[in-house]
Amino acid sequence: MEELSQYEKLLESLLTQVTTIGLGILKALIIFAIGKIIINIINRLVYKVLTRRRVDLSAKSFIRSTVNVSLLILLIIAMIGALGIQTTSFAALVASIGVSIGMALSGNLSNFAGGIIILVFKPFKVGDYITAQGISGTVKEIQIFHTILHTSDNIRQYIPNGSLSSGIVSNYNVDKRRVQWIVGIDYGEDFERVKKILEEVLSKEPRILPDPSPFIALHALDNSSVNIMVRAWTNSSDYWGVYFDINKAIYETFNKENIEFPFPQLTVHQKTATLS
Repeated sequence: MEELSQYEKLLESLLTQVTTIGLGILKALIIFAIGKIIINIINRLVYKVLTRRRVDLSAKSFIRSTVNVSLLILLIIAMIGALGIQTTSFAALVASIGVSIGMALSGNLSNFAGGIIILVFKPFKVGDYITAQGISGTVKEIQIFHTILHTSDNIRQYIPNGSLSSGIVSNYNVDKRRVQWIVGIDYGEDFERVKKILEEVLSKEPRILPDPSPFIALHALDNSSVNIMVRAWTNSSDYWGVYFDINKAIYETFNKENIEFPFPQLTVHQKTATLS
């Protein structure tokens, strides 16, 4: 009878612990579900407030990302409390390993600081087309740790803000850009004639700006070709269209005018040995 009583007490204790843990998990799940709803509501409110105040798109995405991460951290702490873990003990545990966590997150902290630097000094903003870290694309979002670029072939690239704030960034968000071509012709071609033909090709393109005027000069005497440099200015939105269309126009015009395109050549001199 005494053994049966001990088993009953053990079973009762086990059921009590399971019930407590189950209730804790249930509370944590309820807090998670309600917390996600509240976070979504707060995120929408933040978005509306930022939109109403006409905050810059770059700052808007950064602030929204920061608010969202902060709310998620608070939600995790609330769930830990619901599971019966003392948040003060949890905070003490986090503080005790703070040095190691800080070392592990040093990169993210530099990315966070880099995001602030980008927002303050504005080397670029959302919507700009930039080149950084060997990647070119349009800035879609500036988040708390990363900046998101969409490349021309629709690939989403995530670049750390720390690298962007300390590295070289080329921003192409300007009114006009200079387009450059290097055109090779055969040795023996009349440069002045070719220059005049190139001027006519450029004059027929309405997207090329008259000021600054196009520039044409003899660039280099290469191994197999005489290279001519052609430069012209156009609106940034027309850059690639002008570049490719002028390439095609030069090719068609040179064929029509019988101007030869060069190709690599090698001249071999054969020396005949004389028999004595």
